[in-house]
Amino acid sequence: MPLIELPRALEDYFAFAETDPTRRGRRFSITLPFHNGDKLERLQWWYHLSPAEEQMYEGHAIAVYRVRAIQRFGRHIERWLQINRLRLHGSEPIPRLSPQAPEHVATATAETPAPVAVAPLPAWPLEKVANG
Repeated sequence: MPLIELPRALEDYFAFAETDPTRRGRRFSITLPFHNGDKLERLQWWYHLSPAEEQMYEGHAIAVYRVRAIQRFGRHIERWLQINRLRLHGSEPIPRLSPQAPEHVATATAETPAPVAVAPLPAWPLEKVANG
């Protein structure tokens, strides 16, 4: 079972905003709203463009940085879902967040290697000083 089961691409559910520009640059946010039970929650990703960065890419820097931010935010969401054993699904305009099905959780834990036991380090003799 996939972590994201939506009728459209994940990016189609994002909302984009920009704060007021300052002399240090422009700040943008990407928001993914979702229903978690009865609550409406959101994940946000912020990125910044300095005046120098804005001059790069022959005037297309905002679009380039936006594409990069969307890709990074998408990877972040997928990793967040995987770590927390959650999934996004639904056909509504705002997706729903639910726990993964038990068979998918069992598969995920079977693929995860068991932790390796590490022996404690021996104590350093008090009569020896590291810097002297």
